[in-house]
Amino acid sequence: MSLTRRDFARRSAITGAGVALAGSVGALATAPNALASTDTESVGEESPDRHGGVGYGPLVPDPKGVLALPAGFSYRVITYSGRTKLESGEFTPSNHDGTSTFDGPRGATLLVNNHELKGTRDNWKHPVPLTEGLVYDPAASGGCTVVEVRHDKVAEWVGIAGTSTNCAGGNTPWDTWLTCEETEDKAGQSGMTKDHGYVFEVDPADRRRNRNPEPIKALGRYAHEAVVVDAKRGRLYLTEDAATPNGLLYRWTPPQGFEHGHGQLRTLADDAGALQAFKCFDSGGRFVDDLSRATKIGTVYGVDWVDVPDRDARTVSVRKQFAAGEVTRARKLEGMWWGDGGVYIVSSYAREESPVQHDGQVWFYDPKRRTLTLKVLIGVNPDPSVDGAFDGPDNITVSPYGGLVIAEDGEGVQHLFGATDSGRTYPIARNELNIGTEDEPAYSEFTGVTFSPDGRTLFANIQEPGIMLAITGPWKRQKRG
Repeated sequence: MSLTRRDFARRSAITGAGVALAGSVGALATAPNALASTDTESVGEESPDRHGGVGYGPLVPDPKGVLALPAGFSYRVITYSGRTKLESGEFTPSNHDGTSTFDGPRGATLLVNNHELKGTRDNWKHPVPLTEGLVYDPAASGGCTVVEVRHDKVAEWVGIAGTSTNCAGGNTPWDTWLTCEETEDKAGQSGMTKDHGYVFEVDPADRRRNRNPEPIKALGRYAHEAVVVDAKRGRLYLTEDAATPNGLLYRWTPPQGFEHGHGQLRTLADDAGALQAFKCFDSGGRFVDDLSRATKIGTVYGVDWVDVPDRDARTVSVRKQFAAGEVTRARKLEGMWWGDGGVYIVSSYAREESPVQHDGQVWFYDPKRRTLTLKVLIGVNPDPSVDGAFDGPDNITVSPYGGLVIAEDGEGVQHLFGATDSGRTYPIARNELNIGTEDEPAYSEFTGVTFSPDGRTLFANIQEPGIMLAITGPWKRQKRG
């Protein structure tokens, strides 16, 4: 049953202040330890006491030039493209992206690591190796590797190969990884021999289940970014990172009688279930064309879902199948994470292509209330080259110590940073690996932020050249600030 504009407006009028906020993470600002401004033109002012009991203190420069961390923390390199090797002898592929952790055998931690490699294999020095039986399209360079970490020992092998632009994805309640292709290339385009822009499933624990990979076409073909599973209702939510026009948030509802589990998504017909795009409206019943319109923390929109006409985009991209006024759009819809009974959703930034500019939003979708609440708003960073401000949130995870941990994919200096439940922000790490020049330094984005199953280790990647890191230290539950 859809939530009509009239229903949402009536409910908002009854509560006075709109639908009750869901989730636990509050506002966010660009400056560490500052609350977010309620205006996208502003940048939060830094507290006189920068630490202020929130976070872990200032970052200490790394003499090795890789990762600055707070005092008492340390990191370990798990994989390094072009240096570490797979079980089969090839070098670790490059361009690490979305990642998740799983319990492995005999106390090990398993990770599935995306490699965001687009186009043909000759474009890259270290593409994902074409392991026999695990290849979708032999022309494509991307895929996933599985990493096993047990004490001081690391093993790595291919989980899937021959896919393209594996950006983010999401884990499932049945302990598999859904890897997302952020591309719309069809067979014959960019050197590909098969259509791309799909979601594939990778099992980190059972290599046999990964053989003969096939796309889950029921989830649509578009520039996928991330996916989460609502275990209670069986639905999947998916983000699209695209422009001209801006991308969409999707919901897939399984067909009646379908039960999730190992390998079950691969059994679906190409048109199984219902794939829909979101459509938002405010408390007055007015249609919202783009999420950048929200300039106040706590903004709540009602959400309806509109059927996708042609989910395989045979002639027209999915997001272009809707006329103005039919769906809501957003620039750079990126990472997602399930927590607090709903979905945290990132919009990394908005520029001239959007109605209002910002340097990042995090929304919370409550599937029970069918509402979308703005929890995080980052004003435009006036000088990304100066350390201390945050911009461009991307991959995201809910922290076992409260709040969120966010990987930065902005301009200039790149961080991992946290946000407490009340909205205070604090730095966790800074990328110090300069891949530019001394005169014009450049720093790659962080990706794949995720905690180990026991919560003791924070894994994260530096995308270029492709480094997986394990961060440990005196983690503590964060105060509300």
